[in-house]
Amino acid sequence: MTKMAVLTGGGDCPGLNPAIRGCIMRSIDHGFETIGIQEGWKGLLNGMTQPLGLKEVEEIIDRGGTILGTSRTNPYKIEGGVDKVKENLKKLKIDALVVMGGEDTLGVANKLFKEGIKVVGVPKTMDNDLSSTDYTFGFDTSVTRAMDTASVLIDTGRSHRRIMILEVMGRHAGWVALYTGIASGADWTLIPEREPEIDKMCEELKKVHKIKKYGLVIVSEGTKIPGSEGGKEELDAFGHMILKKRGVGSQLAEIIEEKTGIETRVSVIGHMQRGGSPTLFDRILGLRVGVKAADLVAEGKFGQMAALKGNEIIGVFLDKAVGELKVVNDEWWKFAEIFFK
Repeated sequence: MTKMAVLTGGGDCPGLNPAIRGCIMRSIDHGFETIGIQEGWKGLLNGMTQPLGLKEVEEIIDRGGTILGTSRTNPYKIEGGVDKVKENLKKLKIDALVVMGGEDTLGVANKLFKEGIKVVGVPKTMDNDLSSTDYTFGFDTSVTRAMDTASVLIDTGRSHRRIMILEVMGRHAGWVALYTGIASGADWTLIPEREPEIDKMCEELKKVHKIKKYGLVIVSEGTKIPGSEGGKEELDAFGHMILKKRGVGSQLAEIIEEKTGIETRVSVIGHMQRGGSPTLFDRILGLRVGVKAADLVAEGKFGQMAALKGNEIIGVFLDKAVGELKVVNDEWWKFAEIFFK
């Protein structure tokens, strides 16, 4: 009998619990013994486990977050951390480890695989920035929530004759902002991959405000506003700048109001994009990649990740999945620009 453990790392997002459910349900078919690791890599460092069987996953299909807990701990940044992880895997007699996470969490998984640990990955990120998979669960729910917020802001903007700015998540990749902007009918969208054309945007906003008495701008939190200081935030365990104090939306509001003379307000959706019940798409995708992860373990295909390609769930190598971020390309940006008028 194979003893399999599951952990979830990095930021939480809708679809994690369905993915856990799919993985455990399928592992029952394969006859695996299963346990959960609490709080991501932190749990493996400290030997924190919990039961994870049919009883624990039967009723979590519609729940946001992760029943296992999560953290942004990086064992490669802790002295003796990797040795401790390996030691605890042996103590717990774990034959295979299913790791659900994004670029950072799966990056650790890939390194451990190269050091002999039997690892399978499940892609999880609301940013949709993992390579080798068309979509990741969490993305659809986060954009749906952002669209709803944008709709509410339009009502207020129209009533008060304002320009409304919605700041959404997205550190290096602007998929959430791009999809939110297109789907909510925004007048302008700013993403990290593109240098903002501030003057052009402000001229556009003056034009649309004259026609419909309001304007809507979507901006990704990772966008660098020209002339802003930036770069002063502390880094997390994976070397990423923590953006909570950057205030991109507020910076942008000041600039727009100054250049257009139109009252401008900003709302930051923040962590509301992470929580809540997953959409239909994210529930099904979470279940499918969870099932595939258990199948990859059964087939001995370690060092792979369950990925969505077209309408198929296939195994792809972790090396390729975490080697380069999937960012907004020229084709998608040109499509978005069609609606800036």
